[in-house]
Amino acid sequence: MISLHSLAHLRDLPATTWDALVPDAQPFLRHAFLTAMEDSGSVATDTGWAAEHLVLERDGEVRAVLPAYRKWHSFGEYVFDHGWADACERAGIAYYPKLLGAVPFSPVSGPRLLAADPSDGLLLLQAIPEYLGKGGLSGAHINFTDTALDEALAGLPGWMERLGCQFHWRNRGYRDYQDFLDTLSSRKRKQMRKEREQVAGQGIDFAWYRGDELSEAQWDFVYLCYANTYAVRRRAPYLTREFFSLIAERMPEAIRVVIARQQGREVAMALSLIGGDSLYGRYWGCLDEFDRLHFETCFYQGMDFAIGEGLQRFDAGAQGEHKLIRGFEPVITRSWHYLLHPGLRRAVEDFLLQERAGVRAYAEEARQMLPYRQD
Repeated sequence: MISLHSLAHLRDLPATTWDALVPDAQPFLRHAFLTAMEDSGSVATDTGWAAEHLVLERDGEVRAVLPAYRKWHSFGEYVFDHGWADACERAGIAYYPKLLGAVPFSPVSGPRLLAADPSDGLLLLQAIPEYLGKGGLSGAHINFTDTALDEALAGLPGWMERLGCQFHWRNRGYRDYQDFLDTLSSRKRKQMRKEREQVAGQGIDFAWYRGDELSEAQWDFVYLCYANTYAVRRRAPYLTREFFSLIAERMPEAIRVVIARQQGREVAMALSLIGGDSLYGRYWGCLDEFDRLHFETCFYQGMDFAIGEGLQRFDAGAQGEHKLIRGFEPVITRSWHYLLHPGLRRAVEDFLLQERAGVRAYAEEARQMLPYRQD
């Protein structure tokens, strides 16, 4: 017998059951990470993120899951549909609540549908339209998908593909950072070397830590830096202080934090996660203004670390053309959208057709601006 139901709290499903479906290289999908979001209050009904994880069971055994949330707004998603919501409001169409399949506040591509067998995953996907209608949801949105899910959704009626563009750095077997610099044009090589020298000239040095090597006082500092990036924009941070302590307790081996100090005083930090052959830069913050410190803390330190650890890819987060001139290459990302209202679906489909062409053209133009030598 096959059944589909939802979970309002991921902790109601044993970590061993959930994690048995999660690829080893995906720290963001682990039970520890997602429950830390919920248990810390970062993800909750009063923040507009109500957990509604979809679970498909066959004869009482969990066979497929989709981490998902009932949303009453579109913040913290990094795939922007505010324009769609505004158009619905003007037309008197209810856009919220909607169902979002995603990792909260994390624009990282990877598996979203987790299944013991592809056929079980397909059954879950096929059940979503009926689930939306029964649940009073306007549609489903699955963000930052992997190739397997792209192929599955492309074969199902009603799902619409949306493209985006990020910038990732590739480690092509570099011996050290200088080896990487040697692949750049002379002008860019000098610029990046000068930026690092400017930071060092301000008396700033760096130290790296695993999640379990930081004291609670240092985690207070990490959170203060993180929250300050929102405070300068007069916004409240998405994550609570407790979230950082929970991931440090539950998955310390996946966490790396680099802290910048000036004459012994901690002034900035960047927090990353490790999964498989990749380094994922997630959160950064600084308590004072320092020339070029952002580039050093968020990019150059991560490149150095990836080379030293033999990691092949450095995903430093969403957006940022300033990454391009530092060797981060354009990468196409994908999300998929299913809308119940036929008029809205037709309008969005027309929009996405044009947008996809624009994103592909942008990525190709960006590739021409990479700083690597043309031998």
